[in-house]
Amino acid sequence: MSLKIHIGEVSARGSAMEGDCLSCMKYLMFIFNFFIFLGGSFLLGVSVWVLVDPMGFREIVAANPLLFTGVYVILAMGSMLFLLGFLGCCGAIRENKCLLLFFFMLILFIFLAELAAAILAFLFREHLTREYFTRELKRHYQGHNNTDVFTSTWNAIMTTFDCCGVSGPEDFEESLFRLLSPNKMVPEACCQRNSHPGDMSVEQCVSGSVAFRHNKGCYSAMVDYFETYIYTAGALAIVVLTIELFAMVFAMCLFRGIQ
Repeated sequence: MSLKIHIGEVSARGSAMEGDCLSCMKYLMFIFNFFIFLGGSFLLGVSVWVLVDPMGFREIVAANPLLFTGVYVILAMGSMLFLLGFLGCCGAIRENKCLLLFFFMLILFIFLAELAAAILAFLFREHLTREYFTRELKRHYQGHNNTDVFTSTWNAIMTTFDCCGVSGPEDFEESLFRLLSPNKMVPEACCQRNSHPGDMSVEQCVSGSVAFRHNKGCYSAMVDYFETYIYTAGALAIVVLTIELFAMVFAMCLFRGIQ
């Protein structure tokens, strides 16, 4: 009889500990996802605020292609974090297995997408060489054509990074651009920013004057720019992947612990 009582006490103690552990995990997951929700709300709010244009910010952003793209990237990130935080908070505090499963599947999808992107970047790294970009520039760049995505992207890169071509202005020799504009040595996107369309400096720039154009290649300019942030980006990627793994483990443990 006493043995049965002892076993019952041990079982009750184990159930109580399991319940406490589950409760602790539930509130930890709620707090964790609440901060994700707040971060997503902040990013979403800032991006929408800029796009709504309360104080002329839209014109400032639209003038810089890098900022213009960045606003939409922040909008997408904010929306995703907002949704993840909301699902995680509701699933944890209400102990809703359906929401927790959806949260887990969404995190898993993002994790696998990031993993696939890293693998593809490694497999196709030979396509990111200077020679590849030079060959594509010679074949497809048209000059002043805002309707062509390839051309407008290159114009945005050259304007943003104050550069010309992949390795330099010589990349436009024997190119599609020279066939379409035989009187121009380089496109207007290569001209220095103090040059305005219609003035003599632009004419001298496109005709080949070294003094009025950017002579540094965009490949070197972009490598120099992103080299500063490469270690920060790598550390941030590791932190994000770790958080995603812990979020999946917490979600699945809570899912299995809910009766």
